[in-house]
Amino acid sequence: MAEAAPTIVVIDDDPSLRESIGGLLRSVGLRVRLLASVDEFLEAGRPEGPACLVLDVRLPGRSGLDLQRDLAAAGIHLPIIFITGHGDIPMSVGAMKGGAIEFLTKPFRDQDLLDAIQLGIGRDRARLEDEKGLAELRARLDALTQREREVLALVVAGRLNKQIADDLGISEITVKVHRGQAMRKMRASSLPDLARMADRLKLPPGKARRS
Repeated sequence: MAEAAPTIVVIDDDPSLRESIGGLLRSVGLRVRLLASVDEFLEAGRPEGPACLVLDVRLPGRSGLDLQRDLAAAGIHLPIIFITGHGDIPMSVGAMKGGAIEFLTKPFRDQDLLDAIQLGIGRDRARLEDEKGLAELRARLDALTQREREVLALVVAGRLNKQIADDLGISEITVKVHRGQAMRKMRASSLPDLARMADRLKLPPGKARRS
């Protein structure tokens, strides 16, 4: 399935600036959503696919900085570029510490905004790919039997087949069968590959149990 096109969400209460930014972004082939407030964004929700948020610091009602904090608290990852006509050093430092891509003071250069947006899209695309890969790994793990999970966990903990057989009270041949099945279902090409998968899944060594 083709990846969704990136969406740039612009939140600014100045209609002329909002439209100006929208025109700039459309001119370089970007899909744009123009909003006037944080409440409009919350009602519309996060776009599908890679996205980046161009956010005015000062807005009617909840501010851009309020939205940044709320998104972080909710575990919603969305690259943010702040724009403001009233910036100061403490404000910009706080925004950047909160994970903002850039903090631009109006009037800003078009290219500075475009560069920051490309960086934000790249980061969000990489995050989505990582989440997709992790979901696929979890699906493979779910396909393992309980015994295969137990063997997998002991294998990545460094236990030898004979030791695993003693740990689980089964034959060494049975361990080899379960180990081979686990490697096949996880699509691991080697033991280090399997160990990396287990680490990414944060499996407790020797305790790979169904949740």
